[in-house]
Order: sequence, then C-alpha cells, then structure tokens
Amino acid sequence: MGRHGQGVHNVAEARYGREEWDRHYAALPGDALAHWTDAHLTSTGIQQALAAHGFWRRQLASAKTPAPQTHYTSPLYRCLETANLTFTDLDLPADRPYAPIVKERLREVLGVHTCDQRSPLPVLRAAFPNFEFEEGMAEEDELWSATHRETNEEIDARMKSLLDDVFGSDGATFISFTTHSGAIGSLLRVLGHREFRLLTGGVVPVLVRAER
Repeated sequence: MGRHGQGVHNVAEARYGREEWDRHYAALPGDALAHWTDAHLTSTGIQQALAAHGFWRRQLASAKTPAPQTHYTSPLYRCLETANLTFTDLDLPADRPYAPIVKERLREVLGVHTCDQRSPLPVLRAAFPNFEFEEGMAEEDELWSATHRETNEEIDARMKSLLDDVFGSDGATFISFTTHSGAIGSLLRVLGHREFRLLTGGVVPVLVRAER
C-alpha cells in the first residue's frame, strides 16, 4: 500500500493548522495561494513519488522483491500522478507490466473536503490515457457530498466492499494499492492489522491471507 506524495491540500492544511482546516478551509476550493479541489501533487510530492520509484527499483534489483501483478489506484488526481511517477519505467517482468486500474472505492474519506472531490471522468481520461478506469464509473463525482463527511464505519464498509471485489475477481498474489492516509487506515482496520500511519509518499507492505 502506497500513500500519494504531498498534495497542494497537505501544504494548505499545514499552513492553516488542522483545527482551522477542518473547521473552514477544507470546504473551500482553494485560497489566494492555491487551488485544491481534487488536489494535485506539489513539487515536493513529485519528488516523493520519484523517491518511491527509486525504492522500488532497488527492491526489484537487489532485494528480489516480487513485482506487483496488479496495480490499483484511487481516482483522485494526486494518486494517479503518484502511481505513474512510481511505477513507470521500472524494470518489471514481461508478465507483470505496469497497467494501472482505477477503483472508485479506493478513494479517500468522502465528503465536505474539496480536495477529495473527484475530477470529471473525461478530464482524468485525457490526463491519464494509460489507466484503465473500472466499468461503471460515473462521468461526474456522485459519491462526494458537500454536507456529509464519511464516518469510520462508512469508509470501513466501503473498503470491505472493495476488498471483497478485489479478492473475488483478481487471482493475483502481489497487489499494489496507491491511495490515501484515511483509506489505508480503513483498509488496515478492516484487515485486522495494527494501526500504521504513513507519511506522504510512504509505502507499507501488508501480508493478507484470504480464504474463499
């Protein structure tokens, strides 16, 4: 599981402080300094994703870490950017190419915060033509609400549904998720894993035993 690199919204939250961010600024599309609806990576975030690329390159070459067989990512812009920067041009086995699949349910906590509002699907398809967007994704973001922020119980149910889908349809052993801190926290709760907080651009390996 990999967390996206630093986004414009992460910088804004640090500038205003968590309390003021949650109280007021997170619901805005941006401020005089930046726009953060479906936030993009900052220059620091780009460098963090490139550092993750270097980590994977070393792991594949010297540590013999198995390459992912399937790459899943959140549809939010910062994750699509991070996945491309991390996995493009790695020396991957011929039978394990980088062919990213976008999963709508792999998103960050839904609602209120505009940084977590998805761009229209045509915009994403144009910007990331190498991605496969899962069947059934709506053209516009129908999941995000301006008035309701997803609870832990709600996001956990969403992540369980995602895992049921992945384990029910994907026979791969080694799977990559490029996603968000809240989503990763939820996935770990659903899996019964201990809490693990990732910095932007961080990666954590998780061993899962799945039984049919």
